[in-house]
Amino acid sequence: MLDALSERLQGTFKRLGQHGKITEADLDAALREVRVALLEADVNFKVVRDFIAAVREQALGQDVMQSITPAQQVIGIVHNELIKILGGDQEPLKRASQGMTKILVCGVKGSGKTTLAARLALHLKSQGLRPLLVATDFERVAATEQLQVLGEQIGVPVYSEEQPAPSPEVVKRAMREAVRQNVNAVIVDTRGAVSLEDEFVDELAALADELDPTEVLIAVDSMTGQEAVNLAREFDEAVEGTGIVVTKVDSDARGGAVLSVRSVTGLPVKFITTGERLEALELFYPDRFASRVLGMGDVVTLVEKAKQVMGERDAKEVARRMQRGEFDLQDFLTQMHQVKSMGSISGLLEMMPGMGGLKQQLGGAQLDDAYFKQSEAIIQSMTVDERRKPDILNGSRRRRIAAGSGVTPADVNRLMNQFGQAKKLMQMMTSAGKGGRGGGGMGGLRGLLGF
Repeated sequence: MLDALSERLQGTFKRLGQHGKITEADLDAALREVRVALLEADVNFKVVRDFIAAVREQALGQDVMQSITPAQQVIGIVHNELIKILGGDQEPLKRASQGMTKILVCGVKGSGKTTLAARLALHLKSQGLRPLLVATDFERVAATEQLQVLGEQIGVPVYSEEQPAPSPEVVKRAMREAVRQNVNAVIVDTRGAVSLEDEFVDELAALADELDPTEVLIAVDSMTGQEAVNLAREFDEAVEGTGIVVTKVDSDARGGAVLSVRSVTGLPVKFITTGERLEALELFYPDRFASRVLGMGDVVTLVEKAKQVMGERDAKEVARRMQRGEFDLQDFLTQMHQVKSMGSISGLLEMMPGMGGLKQQLGGAQLDDAYFKQSEAIIQSMTVDERRKPDILNGSRRRRIAAGSGVTPADVNRLMNQFGQAKKLMQMMTSAGKGGRGGGGMGGLRGLLGF
């Protein structure tokens, strides 16, 4: 997530902290680096100009320049100003006070609207609503089929029509179907645009009038940069948007759109998407996002993700097994699955204070899905006894496991070393938690984070 920008900012502030007392020249030099880093991330020029001016004005105050820890004070100011340009407070998704919640998803072509519609449906379903997805994009090849496949994956019905028709008419019929199916949330996927021509704007406005949406969410592709932000502003003018969803934030290609879009459009960012999985939709909290950009972590979101994938009973059972020294490779595999369900490992590391740079040290290959798949293949190539009693894995057994899983013996040895290190770490966590708040794997994480 904005890796290049985050690394540049952290490096700048680290050098600033080496000065001890900070002079005005030191501050200006650091802010020049910050300005360049933001512009290279494709943050809007006016946003950068106002941001730098606000930070400089506050940092030149006597309380900052004369403090014992001036660099930390400056970082605090930067953090607060980032929160301001990101919108300040978190703004939740609106729900209809009575009747049906209706969400219109729009945006440029390739911004991920169809996948976003399915993600929103899954989000609402997890909150107890009964959503219906509606397909109105007859222009993009297989757009309807894609929405149908996604709806089937998440168990949400999809209304679609075989013959192309004006989107307002499709929505009118879809709403009758929504009433018939007794759903209480409707999410409409629309066709995208490269530029907002009059015909497209008129159809989209007519669609919005027919639907009378509770929310009009505009998808902004973070990889596209400022052009996507400018088009989002045009979409807002055409259909009176209510919120922004910034997609593909996990990509490191520029990404400054997320830092610009609130200031440019005036609309709150309500969600970000951070991965390929349909569950990879995060509520947007300006303060938490600012902390992640500055390498401060985001423990609150990490805890929330952990709670979603591991219940209290599971955590206590793992803790008990760790205390008895029974944590084995089958438990290790289960824990890996739970960690994977929380999102990408690199994304999780960003949420842990001071750990954002670890993924560079480890290397990307060890943090992607291929690593999980390889580890799973190795463990599943073992017998039940070998999983339960890892100590019996001698050289011949390891060679057999390597052949069975399509890897080298060195890969098997590497996994076993990682298992041993993880087991030691989790035993330490369990001991520190005295069995009550500690635990293995995610249980150990629970003990570490204190929940």
